Amino acid sequence: MRKTTTLALLATGLIALGCGSGAADKASDSSSDKAGAKAEDKAAKTAKVGEAARDGKFEFTVKSAKCGVAKVGSEPLGQKAQGQFCLVTVNVKNIGKEAQMFDGSSQKAYAADGTEYSADTGAAIYANKNAETFLNDINPGNQVTGVVVFDIPKNVKLTKLELHDSMFSGGVDVALS
Repeated sequence: MRKTTTLALLATGLIALGCGSGAADKASDSSSDKAGAKAEDKAAKTAKVGEAARDGKFEFTVKSAKCGVAKVGSEPLGQKAQGQFCLVTVNVKNIGKEAQMFDGSSQKAYAADGTEYSADTGAAIYANKNAETFLNDINPGNQVTGVVVFDIPKNVKLTKLELHDSMFSGGVDVALS
């Protein structure tokens, strides 16, 4: 009797374990499908230099990107690059219904290998006459053009930007090459 009860419990446990693993496989398949769909959505959102791209309340248009700059600012004042500066000229338009703050430090740049670089807001102050890319409120319908600066190693080439309307937004990609 005791062997029969033990065998029955063991068999029930194995069956439950087998059913549970099938459910886990199904759930992981579903999450990988969702991740693939998100990657496709992200790829569909990729813009090129000169094309408008939207994230949240902002519409971004990257005008140009120039790398290989050693210093920004005037001679007595300015900042030297640790490696090289990449100066990205971007137009930011508020397409929302209320003022939105543009923060240059929320912007990211990427190399071909996926290495992420953050914006250098200190250098951006010297690169912009009116500091338009540093904590600037933009009213609805208005737009500003400014330079977002990235300090990257001399041997690196940026391939894309990830532009954000805030530090918490999903961002939109802009291909640089």
